[in-house]
Amino acid sequence: MSDLRYWVGFNLVPQIGSARTALLLDYFGDLELAWKASAASLRAAGLPQAAVERLLYYRARLDLDAEMARLEATGVRAITWESADYPPLLRQIEHPPPVLYVRGSLLEADKWAVAVVGTRHVTAYGREVTMRLARGLAEAGVTVVSGLALGVDGIAHQAALEAGGRTIAVLACGLDRVYPERHTDLARRIEKAGALLSDYPLGTRPDASNFPPRNRIISGLALGTLVTEAGRDSGALITLRYALEQGRETFAVPGNVYSRTSEGTNACIQRGEAKLVLTVQDILEELNLSMAIQHEEVRELVPENATERALVACLGPEPMHIDEVVRQSGLAVPIVSSTLAMLELKGLVRRVENMCYVLAQ
Repeated sequence: MSDLRYWVGFNLVPQIGSARTALLLDYFGDLELAWKASAASLRAAGLPQAAVERLLYYRARLDLDAEMARLEATGVRAITWESADYPPLLRQIEHPPPVLYVRGSLLEADKWAVAVVGTRHVTAYGREVTMRLARGLAEAGVTVVSGLALGVDGIAHQAALEAGGRTIAVLACGLDRVYPERHTDLARRIEKAGALLSDYPLGTRPDASNFPPRNRIISGLALGTLVTEAGRDSGALITLRYALEQGRETFAVPGNVYSRTSEGTNACIQRGEAKLVLTVQDILEELNLSMAIQHEEVRELVPENATERALVACLGPEPMHIDEVVRQSGLAVPIVSSTLAMLELKGLVRRVENMCYVLAQ
């Protein structure tokens, strides 16, 4: 892997996002070489003149050693596209963030995740339905993803924690601060039972422009996005639209037709943009997550050797073609084929159409 400091360095340069990072990697093959490249080489790689000038300006002023020491001192680690624990669902979206800052842990089981979002101005009805659904997801072994905001977000995180489950909070600021401040204690609890995550460098303030990109990460981390209560102009609907663009499932809870805080969810259901949800089972069945806990038990107890464990780790509830299993596992085709056949005989995996496999329920 390229030296992590150079990934962090490029992430500190404004307007060097995922597309330009990919461009530099393709041309130089290594971000250290790209960081140290001449202006002419950067232009040859495809960066426009304004981006080259901006990069040279910041490169001359940034102390990458100091930035890495700052991350270590604040208990924050950076992961990149090249990191083994980069969230696989997020990796699949268009232009995933090249660098993520993390406090806490990201686990393989987090591939079974559902985003729960909604209004900050939650009603008693919205509070109750959010608690019930988030708790049900956590009890089923599903990781609850949200944005740590007041209202629905905070309630969803809290319910997942109270159920003994995992939850991930995505922030629209650097991880050296918590926004809103009143959720500082909640953030500490989330860090111990999941993760705080951001693609913004340390020191970044929670400016209004940061929240839509944050919402894109929330939906990108999850198999589906649930909006429990939201008005017509709620930011939660931005998250739902991102989920639709990413090809993920979308859900909404119907509400009182006279309540302004349910106008957004009711409209999404009416337009067919989100599936109507009455119970947590509606979500679990739609996403094939009813047996998430049992999937984990099978993953932990049954594989008998390293090869079986590697293939089981690749698979989940979504069908994966054998070619993708070969690519992710790094194993030869005959080994993957014979091992999958054995795992199928053991009842650990199931073959579906067109040479695709899923973990067996």
